[in-house]
Amino acid sequence: MRVNNAITSAATSATASSITLPLHYGKAPFWLLDRMKKLSKIIISLIIDEFGEEEFFRRISDPIFFQSFSNVLGFDWNSSGTTTVLTGVLKSVLNDNEDIEIKVAGGKGRQAMKTLQQIETLADGIELGEEEIKILQTNSRLAARIDNNALQDGYNIYHHAIIFSERYWTVVQQGMNTYERMARRYHLKPERFRLIKIKEKIHSGIVAERKENEVCNLVSEKSNESRKVILDILKSSPSSIKRDLEFISVKKLPKGQMTIDGRIADSYSVPRRLNWDAIEKAYELQPENFEGIIMLEGMGKGTLRALALIADLVYNAEYDRQDPAKYSFALGGKDGVPFPVDRRAYDETIEFLSNVIEQTSLDKFEKEKLVGNLRKYEF
Repeated sequence: MRVNNAITSAATSATASSITLPLHYGKAPFWLLDRMKKLSKIIISLIIDEFGEEEFFRRISDPIFFQSFSNVLGFDWNSSGTTTVLTGVLKSVLNDNEDIEIKVAGGKGRQAMKTLQQIETLADGIELGEEEIKILQTNSRLAARIDNNALQDGYNIYHHAIIFSERYWTVVQQGMNTYERMARRYHLKPERFRLIKIKEKIHSGIVAERKENEVCNLVSEKSNESRKVILDILKSSPSSIKRDLEFISVKKLPKGQMTIDGRIADSYSVPRRLNWDAIEKAYELQPENFEGIIMLEGMGKGTLRALALIADLVYNAEYDRQDPAKYSFALGGKDGVPFPVDRRAYDETIEFLSNVIEQTSLDKFEKEKLVGNLRKYEF
């Protein structure tokens, strides 16, 4: 069912046979939300009872399962609202359920701003200690800054939710590119209670309609050296950082002229504004790792990008420019462009959900209707 007041995406960038994430506005109707809550409660309970809590976290952090789960409940198959509506449904069902000790904090817009407070409130219901609460709150902030600032792909995070229990946690968030009217969903790998380490693979998948030509991905394994050099740069005096910035800024080469290392100058735009207070703070605190850098107040996109450019152009430590988006549900493009859905994974997810539905206490008609929703998206 299409969301009211939906704004369609630019049809020129997608084929008629694709599952994408065009940016939609409006709200899902109440009758649909009520139905989604009823069905999701039954399916979630069965997954946990039959396969365990860890399997639920593994599934909900899988972009294909997340999309399929929304589909089977009756929501749009290609809407950016998939993320916000399904998260809202999960939040309503899990936070009010005393039989399932899994909670959801955060959400869209203002709800995202209340995430830390909601973690603390909800943690009481599952008897989490102060240390676990602190880890969840720190990881929540880190996850938001990773996908908004350290991974610069043209999408600004406007939806952030952390799903957690006494043993596991994961984060689902969504970014918006208002110019292109597209959204992108980020799934973090489910973890036990420990702080995020950027040197490890963080995402279980990123859903996007297209791969961007170039991004600034400072959390990639390929950016290990760049992160180390940025750390060293911030341990030097701010005056030396200004000298390095002048060095790369003064080289306003004519269009097409090559940089000192042979690359086109147009690829390197030095941000006009840097937060020198954040740089001064980093110099004073001398952070021990990259996580400490991105957690500094004021260490935003422009400042991080400037530091990455200094590391690259002055100290020859390149950062990863490849878009890490892993999944797209586009199928109709020529040769699977931009990249086809993982059909095997999708088939396995459909089979899994079909089996779960068959084991529910729903009547035959309801089961057939839910399975029918899934079968619409077999490829």
